This record gives sequence, C-alpha cells and structure tokens, in this order.
Amino acid sequence: MTTLRIEHAITDYATWREAFDRGAPFRESAGVKQYTIRQPVDDAAYVLIDLEFDTVEQAGQLLALLKENVWSIPANSPALVGHPKTAILQTVDQASL
Repeated sequence: MTTLRIEHAITDYATWREAFDRGAPFRESAGVKQYTIRQPVDDAAYVLIDLEFDTVEQAGQLLALLKENVWSIPANSPALVGHPKTAILQTVDQASL
C-alpha cells in the first residue's frame, strides 16, 4: 500500500471540506482506495490527509495534478493557507496490538 500524505494549514474546516468533497470523482479516478483526514487536537486550522493507493505511480500522478490544477489556483483550493507539505510513503511494517 502506498500513501500520499498531505499536510497544510486552513482558514476554515467547513469550507476546506466542501472543496475536498468536490474532488471525490478525481480521487476515485486517480486510484484512491481510501482516505483518512486528521487534525491536531490543539489546532483546528491544520489538516493531515492520507490518501491510499495501490502504487507509487498513482500517488505521484495525483500529487502532480494537485500541484498543477488545485493548489496553484486559489478558486480551486479555498481555505488553503500557504503551501501543502507532502510525502509519498510506503508501509514497511504494521501491527495490531
């Protein structure tokens, strides 16, 4: 499993979430199998998103699309503050305790 981790500051979660939800068809067509959205317990103005893919290539393609067509256009990324921090991650170990 490959994860595209995205972290960024936001101005308003409800506005950000509306924009995120509008992207559902793009995530599905890009191969996203599932996603998780997290926020720090002490910072409602920050989100961490994990998008899960089958391959590194799928994650990289969606990341390129986000950089070019979403984050670079303010109308496509309302509530986004600054530049997202991203990483493509692969699971090397996992356990349930």
